[in-house]
Amino acid sequence: MSNRIALTTIVIREVLRFVRIWPQTLMPPVVVTSLYFVIFGNLIGSRIGRMDGFGYNEFIMPGLVMMAVITNAYSNVVSSFYSSKFHRNIEEMLISPMPNYVILLGYVIGGVARGLMVGVLVMIVALFFTDLRVEHPWITVTILLLTAALFSVAGFINAIFAKSFDDISIVPTFVLAPLTYLGGVFYSIDILSPFWRQISFGNPILYMVNGFRYGILGVSDIDILPAMALILFLLLLMSGVALRLLERGTGIRS
Repeated sequence: MSNRIALTTIVIREVLRFVRIWPQTLMPPVVVTSLYFVIFGNLIGSRIGRMDGFGYNEFIMPGLVMMAVITNAYSNVVSSFYSSKFHRNIEEMLISPMPNYVILLGYVIGGVARGLMVGVLVMIVALFFTDLRVEHPWITVTILLLTAALFSVAGFINAIFAKSFDDISIVPTFVLAPLTYLGGVFYSIDILSPFWRQISFGNPILYMVNGFRYGILGVSDIDILPAMALILFLLLLMSGVALRLLERGTGIRS
């Protein structure tokens, strides 16, 4: 009972944290996505033509949703947990009887909540530019939840190692953004040369984008079962790493 109360408290705090400042947390992805649809979808997409049998706006829509979910799930946890470290209130949770997995789960659920909320808003925006349909609802929801959870855990690990506010922006800027843009959001890897196609298979975000695209449109450059298995494996692996770091007090205990 006490663990459930602790988990609920962390989750409520995390959700209220980004809802209170919704103009900064929820609206920017909506504006950015609208610009992507206008510039890439309408202006450039009309010259590119159809891709994998779909209009360009339809093709890029799943990738834009996934990109928004990844970015917001990650940034929510990394900024929140680092702020707790910076203000030293994380120590109060660590000395309490609350298990470490409850702390991790609370932050991850908060990150997933923001990621899903932004994803829904982006889908609503997409309705103004393309017809939205979901070919495989369960696959769509599963990929979305697993991906949001995975990058929430990744943000948690980044926050553990961060020593300043500048450190929490390094990974999103120099790792996350390039991998996302090269993850098949705006193109099919079938148009790449054999060399670059093989290189693309080493990008884990490619599997997430294509898995979600399969759920929405029913087409994918990647087999769906290996994609889902990879996301689940990475989620379990990084969750284990995050718990281990938390137990050791890495980046927290002096």
